[in-house]
Amino acid sequence: MSGLDWLVLGGTLLFIVGYGTWRTRRAGDTLDGYLLGGRQASWWGIGLSIMATQASAITFLSTPGQAYDDGMRFIQFYFGLPVAMVLIAIFAVPIYHRLRVFTAYEYLEGRFDRRTRTFTALLFLVQRGLSNGLSLYAPALVLSAILGWNIHLTVWLLGIIMIAYTVSGGTRAVMVTQQGQVLVIFVGLLVAGYLLVHYLPAEVGFTDALRLAGHQGKLNLVDFHFDPKDRYNFWSGMTGGLFLALSYFGTDQSQVQRYLTGRDITESRLGLLMNGLLKIPMQFGILLLGVLLFVFYQFNLAPLTFNRPVYIQVAHSEQYGPALRELERQHATLFQARRHATSALVTALQTDNSEAAAAAQTHVQATQAATQGLRTEAQALLKKAVPSTEAKDTDYVFLTFVLNYLPRGLVGLLIAVVLSAALGSAAAGLNALASTTVVDLYKPRRPDLSETHYVGASRLAAVSWGVLGIGFATFAARLENLIQAVNILGSLFYGTILGIFMVAFFLKSVGSKAVFWSAVVAQLVVLVLFFTTEIGYLWYNILGCGVVVLGSLLWPRQTGSIAKISHPG
Repeated sequence: MSGLDWLVLGGTLLFIVGYGTWRTRRAGDTLDGYLLGGRQASWWGIGLSIMATQASAITFLSTPGQAYDDGMRFIQFYFGLPVAMVLIAIFAVPIYHRLRVFTAYEYLEGRFDRRTRTFTALLFLVQRGLSNGLSLYAPALVLSAILGWNIHLTVWLLGIIMIAYTVSGGTRAVMVTQQGQVLVIFVGLLVAGYLLVHYLPAEVGFTDALRLAGHQGKLNLVDFHFDPKDRYNFWSGMTGGLFLALSYFGTDQSQVQRYLTGRDITESRLGLLMNGLLKIPMQFGILLLGVLLFVFYQFNLAPLTFNRPVYIQVAHSEQYGPALRELERQHATLFQARRHATSALVTALQTDNSEAAAAAQTHVQATQAATQGLRTEAQALLKKAVPSTEAKDTDYVFLTFVLNYLPRGLVGLLIAVVLSAALGSAAAGLNALASTTVVDLYKPRRPDLSETHYVGASRLAAVSWGVLGIGFATFAARLENLIQAVNILGSLFYGTILGIFMVAFFLKSVGSKAVFWSAVVAQLVVLVLFFTTEIGYLWYNILGCGVVVLGSLLWPRQTGSIAKISHPG
């Protein structure tokens, strides 16, 4: 990056973090002030914080690559989200506010018992602790690619910075900082989208780009075909996606903590509904960037592999370098043929010449298949040369465009987008991990200590979870596409957690023993299915929830009770 890029990047991040720290310098030393910001947040602040917590760096690195490779069908993953926001606003928010809980799991002790509360909190801690590691790996991927640093050292550097940022503030500091981060994110996305269209050939406009993408199968927004092995279709989005959203926003402390900060029920509800209205358009825009990247690389030579650090390492190898350079030569030759065929297809579509369009489409598909064959050969060669290379290179697609094609200054802005998202999501995640550890595991066993002690324990817990997240991040390169990895990880646990809360909210006659053992069985069932079948991961949310609810209903009936939970102040 140029000096101007570093100035833009550093200035943007310093201003956001500095402003948030200054605004919240008097957060206080009480648990209510440190963990929930004194419960004074407005609806729009809650809405922005919810969006920023979910929109990690992975969203802006991996999602465009997902669309580049697989088209727009990933958008179906979010179809159930608006419905989930309405249901949570109606049923969950009033209960959490009335009981004035610090965490979602605190409610479960009053409804069932401490054992159920602890088990659910542990499921969350495992899932969110690992997910935070993935969120940390994504920005480390950016800096290691820019600076040529070792990825593991970069993970540790960013991890230490994020831990310091999180521990020094509290929930209010996280939320205030996230507002600036969201602004930077939206500006960066608009700039990237404009430049992608601007850089297309003069004869190819935005509409032409969409028509071309449609002919290549990239605008596959809705698929009504039912297939339990298919990860993304209308039915998995409206069912599995709905259950995942209900669990994530309704029971995951990293999100529940966002709207527990609301000054009243109305503010919290409006914040959730704001997210429900804006989330799908936001994800549509990010996926559209990936589709436009696909069109862009029909007219501009794409790298043989987007994993540039590994490519450079292998290209300089005496053993594998010559073979890789030969594949690169064939790739460049084939690109010229593909570009010619793509230009012919655009002309045919502009003139509504169906016969010429069909011929050009056949040529484009042939060159595309040949190009994919070369990419597969290259990936196999890279894997042979560097066995640790596991990540799909689509995670590098957007980053490659930013570094190679954006003008000076804007590179810094787009990198600031990625790092801003990382800071917002990781800070909220660590904050939630710390609050759950202290409020649900530590404080019940040592209930008579001072507020200052619990705040200190929360900071220590944040440090500990941050270090564990760093450890998991060092293994993240071995996973598939990061945006999918995060959602797969969530789906392994969210169904069981949601089932526990569904029983708590709606099956008043079910007692603690029934729901606890049903949840244990449900979690085991989900894990067995994950390791032994090819069922699409969204369905695990339904299966886990269903086993908990059904098991609780079939268990010999006992009377449950709801005890009110109160806190001083």
